[in-house]
Amino acid sequence: MNNVPTYEVDATGLRYDPRVRAMMARFAGDGVALPPLEAAAAVRSAYHAIERMRAHGSQGRGISTGALDLLIRLDGEHGISVGELARAAGVSSRNVTGLVDTLERGGLVRRVPDRKDRRSVLVEITPGGRGWVEAFREPSRRAMRAIFHGFSAEELAAFRDMCLRLAANQQRLATELDRIGSSDS
Repeated sequence: MNNVPTYEVDATGLRYDPRVRAMMARFAGDGVALPPLEAAAAVRSAYHAIERMRAHGSQGRGISTGALDLLIRLDGEHGISVGELARAAGVSSRNVTGLVDTLERGGLVRRVPDRKDRRSVLVEITPGGRGWVEAFREPSRRAMRAIFHGFSAEELAAFRDMCLRLAANQQRLATELDRIGSSDS
């Protein structure tokens, strides 16, 4: 089975996936809605490509990409609450608790009392966790250089900016939808 997508180049010299374009055109029903839908499909494809690369690197080391994100976030910190980790990752505290449990069993993180609030517990990386992150660092650097091969520094900065603009738009939309939903109640 050949999983390598076949892209074509349009009249402006930009790549597109002809199968996705045809599918999105059928779904959109008009030419006006097609560019954002096609762009969203391309973002999903890029996201999945990066996640497959991250999963390939982290799974071989025995942890999920979610757990990897926590370890990287904890590296260099002196302890972070589960709630803060959840907010930073955009997931539930319950999800983070499960990841922390897994990492704790592996000796990569530990729970420690919060010196500022005796009722709270913080999560901190262990020396073993720091060693894990350090061993993962160079393979990760090489993988990301390979994924972004051929991109200039300016293109990478523009890509980062566009992705963060998408995230900001989504956050504004979610806030507005929450506001509308709560006013209907």
